[in-house]
Amino acid sequence: MEDRMMKKFYKIIQAVLVAFLLAFVFKSYFFASYVVDGESMEPTLEDGNLLMVNKVVYDWQGVNRGDVIVFHANEKEDYVKRVIGVEGDHIAFRNDVLYVNGQRVPEPYLDELRPEDGRLFTTNFTLEKVTGESEVPANHLFVMGDNRRDSLDSRYFGFVPTESIVGKVDVCYWPVSQVDLQFN
Repeated sequence: MEDRMMKKFYKIIQAVLVAFLLAFVFKSYFFASYVVDGESMEPTLEDGNLLMVNKVVYDWQGVNRGDVIVFHANEKEDYVKRVIGVEGDHIAFRNDVLYVNGQRVPEPYLDELRPEDGRLFTTNFTLEKVTGESEVPANHLFVMGDNRRDSLDSRYFGFVPTESIVGKVDVCYWPVSQVDLQFN
């Protein structure tokens, strides 16, 4: 009887160790947890939100306009921003409308922030005006926060090298009242 209990105990310990090992591998290599710090992505993401970042998705597919990504801004900080332009894109904002390669691009995630008093939410600019480049260079992205009036983004620090990307934001899991699986 005691021998059977010991075997059961060892099987439980073995299952727990395998579960911890799998969790460690998934967290280390496939996903990262990230805490939003600041208001630059409101209303999509808020200060203190906990995010699950997919670290391997861009090994299989390219970065798309509209993706919400986390990237290394410098040695100490990571930023979360929305991809506005990819390699080769020409970008302009006129009268609160985003134009990529001359085509109007809808941004429905900004609708609740746009003022009704006629003031611009996103100041008019061209890519050349803010970066000195006419198009997004190879292996770089142009990113912006959704809270355009209060976002430190590519308009200020320039292009983001694709090798600095941590991953794509897949899930906002905290607080529970704001759980979201889609950010486009």
